[in-house]
Formats: sequence, structure tokens, C-alpha cells
Amino acid sequence: MKRLSPLAGAAHRLSFLKSPLRLYCIFAQWLRRHMPKGLFPRTILIIVLPMLLLQSFIAYLFMEKHWETVTQRLSQAVVGEIAATISVIEAYPQDANFETITQIANQDMRLSISVLPPAPLPSPRPKPFFSLLDRALSEEIRTQIGRPFWVDTVGRSKFVEIRIQLEHNVLRVITRRSQIYASNSHIFLVWMVSTSVVLLGVALLFLRNQIRPIQQLANAMESFGKGHPVEQFHPRGAEEVRRASTAFQRMSRRIERQIEQRTIMLAGVNHDLRTILTRFHLQLALIEESEETEDLRRDIKEMNSMLEAYLAFARGDGDELPSDVDISLMVEELEGDAEIGGATATSRFYGKPIARVKASAFRRCLTNLVANAARHGNRVDITGRHQFGWLSIVVEDDGPGIPEEDRETAFRPFQRLDAARNLDESGTGLGLTIARDIARGHGGDLTLEDNPLGGLRAEVRIPD
Repeated sequence: MKRLSPLAGAAHRLSFLKSPLRLYCIFAQWLRRHMPKGLFPRTILIIVLPMLLLQSFIAYLFMEKHWETVTQRLSQAVVGEIAATISVIEAYPQDANFETITQIANQDMRLSISVLPPAPLPSPRPKPFFSLLDRALSEEIRTQIGRPFWVDTVGRSKFVEIRIQLEHNVLRVITRRSQIYASNSHIFLVWMVSTSVVLLGVALLFLRNQIRPIQQLANAMESFGKGHPVEQFHPRGAEEVRRASTAFQRMSRRIERQIEQRTIMLAGVNHDLRTILTRFHLQLALIEESEETEDLRRDIKEMNSMLEAYLAFARGDGDELPSDVDISLMVEELEGDAEIGGATATSRFYGKPIARVKASAFRRCLTNLVANAARHGNRVDITGRHQFGWLSIVVEDDGPGIPEEDRETAFRPFQRLDAARNLDESGTGLGLTIARDIARGHGGDLTLEDNPLGGLRAEVRIPD
């Protein structure tokens, strides 16, 4: 016998252990793909599946043990009475037509018997695949009587016919099916299923009421993430859900207070800086024109543009509320803006034209992308789609583009790429940063990709 080395044996054991682990991983992945994703369907599955397993197990025990035992005991009693009748017929003298024993069997045993002339027994009838009554009754007849017999238990009749070959006659016995068969077992199944359905319906009703606050919390968080107001949201449900809802409300209030404080601070900064710039304008108006004054006016203009860009970036969406906007019309206006910028522009829009967005902020986002595309390319294509719950605006150009390794850097504030595109009109390096900030404020994102035209492809995608 070939002996494995310790290292080979360890590798063999490891591969043996890996096989069940691999099967478990495959099963876990299959289960993860086919399991429902929602909390309510998963909870229903957790409740219904154990109940079905429990009821199936109870039904199996009842059918296999109780039902079979009761049927066997009933068959045993009836066959015992038939055996006693046969003994009386053969051991004691009878009247000519067996009227006495027939009357005794009918009154005391509730059996309808008749003694027939000797004749061959009928041929066996086809039996069903599963016949508990036929099996139990035949077994008892073979055990207690031990004579040739014929049994008819097939069909939906309320009676069962039994024929037994005697020494000089044939005994025919007709009895009620309920005497030898536990026919009321379906009542147990009906009660078990009906009560389970009622209890399951009540459980699902209460479960729905418990899960609804979680769904409301998720909707409120998603709405707040898109910048929509959540004034109608109130904590409900179980204690843990209320705590999470209260924590969300506190967090949203803190964020709103920070935004409000930032807006007030920016308003003050804007006022103070514009006051100083206005003084510069007045002082320059009093000075004679020269090359120096022209340079100063250019610097003041650039400072104004930079100030606008800084405030737009810091303000973000501000306190603007979402409203229904005709995006198809906005796309057409952007096409005109690109042509004013000196590029050849085309636009198209597919799907429902109306979308709920923050109109000014969303237009600012798209204007930055179109202006950059017109500045760095000769051709600009704008494509809008509002389908399947998403609003997508794609701006493509034939400019130099941005290398893939520099695209994430282009989104950083105040980053200016010499060979690329993160340049708004003031040259502050905030154009793409503002655009992405607004897209994410709507719950979506802004991505940059290569364009088949040879330039850059910028896509703004936000949920409806």
C-alpha cells in the first residue's frame, strides 16, 4: 500500500475539507441571488417557512401514526366480528336461509351479511397506489380469518364489500366505510390549514404595521439625501425604530443649521467683498485712463468672477426647493449656449420631459459641463434621457479630453489641469467640482469617460 508523505496527507485533507466548503459557498451564493431583497418579504419567509415545515411534520405524524393506527384498530374490530360470524355459521346449526345470524349481525354488529351459494370469488379489482384502508383490512383478514377473500374498497362509495370463501358457501359482508376507516381525518387537516391561514393573516397585518415605519424612515432619508424637505416625517413604530428616526431628525436639523449658518456667513462675506470691489471701481473711475488702470479693471473683473465661483461652490444647492422642470427645454437652451460659445452643437431628448429637480442648481451643473465642452472642443453633443426612474444628461465633445488617471483629480476643488478641462470661466478650478456637488446633492453622480468623438464624455445621472 502506498503511504502518503505528511505534507501530501495534509494537502489531501485540506482538499477534502475544501470540497464541502465550496459546495456551501455555491449554495450560499445561489440563496443570496434568489432570496427576496425587501425586509417585508424576508420577514414573511421567516414566518411562513417554519410554519409550513412544522405543519408538514405534524401532518406526517398524524397521517403516518394516528390515522394508520385508528384505521388498523377499526379494521381489526370489524374483521373480528366477521370471524365470529363465520365461527357461528360453521359451528352451530342454522336455519335454512341463515336468517337468525343475518338478523344478529345486522342488529348487534351493524353488518349486512348474506350467505351465498358456493361460487368462485370475483377477480381482484385494480387498487390505488396508496390505499391505507385496503392494506389494513386485507392484513387483518389474512391474520384473523386466513381464508380466500375478495375486498372492494375502491371508489367513493360509503360502503365496503367483503367476500370470504367458506367451506360450503360464500359469505358476503357489506359494512359502512366509517366503521373500518378513520374518515374524519380531513377535518383535522381543514382545521389546521384554516387556523394557520387566519393566524398568518393576522401576523402579516401586524408585521406590515411594524415594517411601515422602517420604510417611512428609509424614504425620508432618501428624500433628505436628494435635498427634498422631510417636514411630514414623524417617529413611529417600535422603540428601536423610534430611536433611529429621532437620531435621523436630529442629524438632519444639525445639517440644516450648518447650511443655514454657512449661507448667512457667505452672504456677509459677499456683501463685504463686493463693497470693497465697488470702492475700487469708484476709485478707478476718478483716475485717468492708463495701462495701469486697465490692468486694475481686469483684475477687479477677475476677482468678481472668482468670488462668484467661490460662492457658488460654497453655497451648493443652497435652500432651493425642488420643482417640476421641463428638462427637454433646458437641453435645447444648453444647445444654444454651446453655439454661443463657438461650438457646433446638437441636442436630443428621450422619455418624459418633466423631472423634479432644483432648477437653478441643476442648470448651473449642466452649464458648467457645456461651457467646458464648448471651450475645449469644436463639436458638442447633448443627450438627455428620462427613463426607468433615472434622469441622465450626457455632454460629449471632440476636444483633448482628460487622461483616465487625472479624472478623479479634476473633481477636486481648486485643481487646475494644464492640459485638461477643470477650468471654469474664472479659472478657479471649480467647474467640475460644482457640477459633481450639485449632481450628488440630487442623489446622483457625475462621471467622466472617453468619448467616441475623441474627447470627453460627461454624464450626469440622478434618480427620479
